[in-house]
Amino acid sequence: MKIFNSVSILSEPKSRTSVATLVLTASLIFGCYLLGTAFFANDLKTPQRPAMALKDAQKCKNRCRPPGSEVLPEGIIAKTSNLDMRPLWGSFDDDSSGSNRPVSLLAIAAGIKQKQLVDKIITKFLENDFVVMVFHYDGVVDQWDDLQWASRVIHVSAMNQTKWWFAKRFLHPDIVAEYDYIFLWDEDLDIEQFNPGRYISIVKEEELDISQPALDPRKSEIHHQITIRQKNSKVHRRYFKLRGGGRCYDNSTGPPCFGWVEMMAPVFSKAAWRCAWYLIQNDLIHGWGIDFQLGYCAQGDRKQKVGVVDAEYIVHLGVPSLGGSNHASDVSHTNHVNTDNSTDTDDLVKPSNSSDTHAGDYRGEVRKQSYIEMRIFWRRWTKAVENDKCWVDQYANDKKKER
Repeated sequence: MKIFNSVSILSEPKSRTSVATLVLTASLIFGCYLLGTAFFANDLKTPQRPAMALKDAQKCKNRCRPPGSEVLPEGIIAKTSNLDMRPLWGSFDDDSSGSNRPVSLLAIAAGIKQKQLVDKIITKFLENDFVVMVFHYDGVVDQWDDLQWASRVIHVSAMNQTKWWFAKRFLHPDIVAEYDYIFLWDEDLDIEQFNPGRYISIVKEEELDISQPALDPRKSEIHHQITIRQKNSKVHRRYFKLRGGGRCYDNSTGPPCFGWVEMMAPVFSKAAWRCAWYLIQNDLIHGWGIDFQLGYCAQGDRKQKVGVVDAEYIVHLGVPSLGGSNHASDVSHTNHVNTDNSTDTDDLVKPSNSSDTHAGDYRGEVRKQSYIEMRIFWRRWTKAVENDKCWVDQYANDKKKER
């Protein structure tokens, strides 16, 4: 017994140490287990959000964001732009919401040969608080520097391109979204009797989304009768022609008798331009055929929203540019829906070396190409209508009445 007790006494401290070590180890293991369980549980389980948080999450999910901006906080996103120029230094005076903010834009195709005429146009528009963009189709820019407004306008230069080519590339709706009206004009216009500010007042009062100033019949080159100024009238939206070609009767409800303007000096509301920009084709730079479909871009019935302003009229001088006039003598006489089996690329032609074409004078070729592009546009329209089973022609009944 003494020996046994002696051994027990000697081994007791070791046993206590082992037990303590075992308990400590078990505690550490259990603590690690608890920590690991909590870590993985928090990492894997779906948090239980309150009802308000779930509602906010659904709201964020359904929020409309511009493509590509999803990684940005919404308040920093600049969805649109403008053509306002900013100084390189000096105080920053943001008057974007002030009364002096330009509310309309003039975009004009200009060649140096019409410098004097364009000078008068731009000067008058700037006096009426317009922003102005000049499309230099002849590549000449520095020869305009002597004019007092040269540094105040936007200059864009590209050789031998039409205003429709420029407009498609530099007048995107998001760029001109701050301007209420967009004037897309040719250079061969005399505006001595025209006041841009009064014109805008009239189109606002008449609620015209697509319009043009009437033409003085005594001095203008006239291509379409509907553009002729009617005396003692503020605005007209239709015209009648009971004899000859291109007749317009009482039951005529479509272009060019009703709801139509010429492409020489069109004016678009902001909403109408957003639609018209999509209608302009990238490769069809002369714009023929588009005028007959612009009524679809009027923000409502084209018979009410499209018109010619008689109270503010201009003179169309008919000066050839880009090798020739960009307007037909009477497009209404052309069979616009007459298509053939040739492809778009088959129709695109280069200036010929015919002996009938004088060196450096391609007016005939430009005119020919304009008609070709018109046929291409109409084939594309017809094909688009056939392929889009969801599209509804809001003027289908008007077409039936005219048959």
